[in-house]
Amino acid sequence: MEKAIQVKIVSPERTLFNGQAKSILVPGEKGSFEVLYNHAPIISCLTSGIVRCVGEETLNFNIAGGFIEVNENRVSVCVEIA
Repeated sequence: MEKAIQVKIVSPERTLFNGQAKSILVPGEKGSFEVLYNHAPIISCLTSGIVRCVGEETLNFNIAGGFIEVNENRVSVCVEIA
């Protein structure tokens, strides 16, 4: 996969996803936003909604909240599953 980001999505119970993706769409506190290759570094709180991870397949996770950290094409997402 060209121009991929490394994504790890975890909940307190288990790792939901750990691999490469083209993009990840998350429900931020001030609205949904998408992380693509070379996204600026950011740390943000997440609200309830859907986390959509697009790679070789599209995965959707319904969350109650959490946070995201993006730095140098690495994305870490810690969520509470709804």
